[in-house]
Amino acid sequence: MNLLGKTAVVTGGSRGIGKATVLKLASLGANIAIADIGDPSLAEETKKEVEALGVKAQCYSLNVTDFEACEETVKKIIEDFGGIDILVNNAGITRDALVLSMKEQDFDAVISVNLKGTFNMIKHTYAHFMRKRSGRIINIASVVGLSGNAGQANYSASKAGVVGLTKSVAQELAARGVTCNAVAPGYIITPMTEVLSDKIKDDITNAIPMKKRGQPEDVANAIAFLASEEASYITGEVIRVDGGMAM
Repeated sequence: MNLLGKTAVVTGGSRGIGKATVLKLASLGANIAIADIGDPSLAEETKKEVEALGVKAQCYSLNVTDFEACEETVKKIIEDFGGIDILVNNAGITRDALVLSMKEQDFDAVISVNLKGTFNMIKHTYAHFMRKRSGRIINIASVVGLSGNAGQANYSASKAGVVGLTKSVAQELAARGVTCNAVAPGYIITPMTEVLSDKIKDDITNAIPMKKRGQPEDVANAIAFLASEEASYITGEVIRVDGGMAM
């Protein structure tokens, strides 16, 4: 796979799956725009790692729930890099609780970041990709968006929404040479999952047919494939990276 000269935008690109994706795409020659609202020092550290691979990188502080901010950031990235070829919608949060005790604001926050944030970034790159008649959109869903999960009604709903959004956008843009796919990670070792108790980690791992947790790089590899020319005839697809968890 070769992404030499391409520009990739990765939201939530400073840690976990996002950082692994940034480094994987950069290793294949892509220039990288890291859009993240987290710790600026983490984004800058990731930027330096990308630049060490010999490609261009820039950091953008972005709250993906802010519709206007997404529009302005996309415009700035196009100005800085000359265009966008790949969009990876990775930014996401969890606010886990049973529905009985889930707060309305926690439901709204997860939907706003995970689903609306994905829409916002697609909305503001849509016309750009149409004019180019090329582009790759890769959205990060989740296996719980396919199967549901007790205590994660908000997260599961947001990721199920991402799947539906992916398929709809894929149908709209297919004739323009733009693909839109989703990757659905299972239990991946990230800062988001490391806060779980050892018992919960063990229980989830034992439920995975491969009996092991995934690495961020496992997801990044699938994203890189979907971003490449090798995947040019794949659109509207959801690829699980879960060790068989949701088969």
